[in-house]
Amino acid sequence: MATETFADVAIPVPLRRTFTYRVPEKLLGKVQRGSRVAVAFQRRKVPAIVTALHQTPPDVARIVTIAGLIEPEPLYDEELLGFLEEAAKYYFHPLGEVLRAAAPAVPTGAMSRLRAGGFLAADETLPGAKIAERTELYYSRVGSREGVRLGAAQARFFEAIEEGVEVPLSHLRKAFPRARSLGRALTEKGLIHVDERLMRGTLFQAPVRRDAPPALTPAQQIAAKAIREGLHTSGQFLLHGVTGSGKTEVYLDAIATCLQGGRGALVLVPEIALTPQLVGRFRARLGDDFAVLHSALTPRERDDAWRQLRSGELRLVVGARSALLAPVPNLGLIVVDEEHDGSYKQEDGFRYNARDMALLRAHRAGAVALLGSATPSIESKHRTESRSTLLTLPARAGGQPMPTVEVLDMRRHGSRPGRHHLLSGPLEAALEQCLERKEQAILFLNRRGFSPSVRCTACGELRECPSCSVALTLHQREGRLRCHYCDYRAPIPERCPACGADALEHMGLGTEQLESMLTENFPGARVGRLDRDVASGRSIEAILKRFRARELDVLVGTQMVTKGHDVPGVTLVGVLAADQSLDFPDFRANERTFQLLAQVAGRAGRGERPGRVIFQTY
Repeated sequence: MATETFADVAIPVPLRRTFTYRVPEKLLGKVQRGSRVAVAFQRRKVPAIVTALHQTPPDVARIVTIAGLIEPEPLYDEELLGFLEEAAKYYFHPLGEVLRAAAPAVPTGAMSRLRAGGFLAADETLPGAKIAERTELYYSRVGSREGVRLGAAQARFFEAIEEGVEVPLSHLRKAFPRARSLGRALTEKGLIHVDERLMRGTLFQAPVRRDAPPALTPAQQIAAKAIREGLHTSGQFLLHGVTGSGKTEVYLDAIATCLQGGRGALVLVPEIALTPQLVGRFRARLGDDFAVLHSALTPRERDDAWRQLRSGELRLVVGARSALLAPVPNLGLIVVDEEHDGSYKQEDGFRYNARDMALLRAHRAGAVALLGSATPSIESKHRTESRSTLLTLPARAGGQPMPTVEVLDMRRHGSRPGRHHLLSGPLEAALEQCLERKEQAILFLNRRGFSPSVRCTACGELRECPSCSVALTLHQREGRLRCHYCDYRAPIPERCPACGADALEHMGLGTEQLESMLTENFPGARVGRLDRDVASGRSIEAILKRFRARELDVLVGTQMVTKGHDVPGVTLVGVLAADQSLDFPDFRANERTFQLLAQVAGRAGRGERPGRVIFQTY
C-alpha cells in the first residue's frame, strides 16, 4: 500500500491549533504549503490554508479528505507565510484567523460550488480567482501637430493631452463624448500613443505629470547613501527629520534603488487621508506600476491588487497598516512613515502593531526597515542605541524657517465679547489677519461633534452612555447624542430625563460647533471640516483636494488635520485646548501630546511665507 500524504491546515476559527486532513491521490503534488483548500468542518465546507505536509497519520478514528484545491498556485509564498505564523505566535492569536485577515476573498464561483452540497471529485479543482478584466486606455503625445491638418474637435482633443502626461480615456470623455474615435484618428496620424492597462481604482484615474528627482540636500544625501548601502545587506534605520525636511524624497530614492535591483518594496502610512497625497507623489516619480491597499477600497479592488502583487506583476505597494500583510515579491524594503502614530495599531480582530511587525517582517525577509518621523517614538529612539541606525534631517528641504510658536495662557487671554471662551482674542485676531492676506489656516481641536457633553443645570444630571458610562457627545446636524466608544445613539431630549426641567446645557466645544461659529463670525471665509463625522473613505480626499486647491480658507478638524499634509498656503495653525490630551488616563499622555502638537505645528509655513502657530492652554 502506498504511503498516504496528510496536510495540516489552518481554519479561520478561534482555536489555536491546526487540523489534519488526507490529501487525495490526484491532488498530490498540487497541494503545497501555502495552498488554499476546501475542507469539511462542522458540517460545512470552509476554506483553509495548508501549513505542513507529512506522512504521519493523526491518532483519530476517521480521517477526512480534502474536498478540493481553490487556487492552482499557493496563496502565500514561504516568506509571507512564515512571517504570519510568527506574528500569530507573538500575539497569541489563532493562525487561521491571522491568515484570513491577510488573504483575498475566496472567488464567488468557488464558494457557490462549496455550498452546493457534496464534495468535489478528488481530481477536481475549484474555479480559481482571476483578475477582473477592467482595462483603461491611456493617451500620450508622441508627435507635433505642426504641418498636420486637424479638425476642430481633433485639435481640441490633442491640446487636452498635455505633453509629458498620460491621460485616461475616462477623464477625456468628460469633455469629449467621442473621445475613443478622436483618439483613434490621432493615433492613425501618428500624433498620440494609446496604451491599454488594467484599472486599479479611482486614485489612478486623474492624469499626473511625471517629475524628475530634485537635487537632494546634504543631509538627504547622507541619509540616502546610508540606506542604499543597507539595501545590499539588511538593517534598520530611523529617519528623524523635522516637518518639511523632505523625508518623502529619501523614501523615493530608496524605493527607486530597491526596484532597480529587482526587489519589492512596501510603504506604510498611518491614515488613508495621507494615501492619495502620497500616491500622487509616487505616480509622478515612479509611474503607475504599484498597488494601493487601504480600507476605502472595494473588495474587488483590494483582491485585484493582492493578486497582481502575488503574481509578481507589481512589486511596490503603498497603503495603511493592512498593506503590511501584502504578498510583495522578493521584499527588499519596508518604509513606515510617521512611525510613532497610534493608527498603526489594529484594535479589533487580529490585533497587532504594524510598525513592530514591519521590523519583524523585514528581519525575516532580509530587507531594510526604514522608519520615518518628525517625532519618533521613545521605543524607536531607544532602539538606535543598539539595533538600528539614526539618520537626521535637521532643517526644512526648501530652506524655509520653522514656524514661530506662541503659547497663550487662557487664564490671562480671554475671548472677545459674545464669543466662545475656547477661542481667544489673539487667535481670532491672527485668523482675521491671515484671511486678509488671502492665506490659509488650520484650527485643531481634538473633540468631534457639537458639544462633548450635555448636562442639566437644575439637577446636575449628565447624559451618559448606558454601556460605557462616558458622556454622550451632541451631534447637532445629526440630531442625536452619540457615544464615541460603542456608537450608542439617542435622540436629543427637550427636557432633563431625570428631573424634567427645561435646563439642558451644551457643555464644551467640538469641531462641529467650531465650524459653525467660524462661518458665522467670518462670513466671507470658506470653512471646511475634517473629522470622522464628515469624512470617510474617498470623501477625505475630496475635502483635502479642495483645501490644497485653495477652495477652502480654514480647515477645522481633529487629528486627521495634524499629520502629513503639505499645503504651501497654510501660514497659521491654531490649537484649541492644547493641553487636554495631558489628562488622558494613559502613561504615554505626555509623549503623545508632544507628538501631536509638533506634528500640527509643522503644517504651517511650508510655502514661501513664514508660519505662525498658536497653542491655547490652561
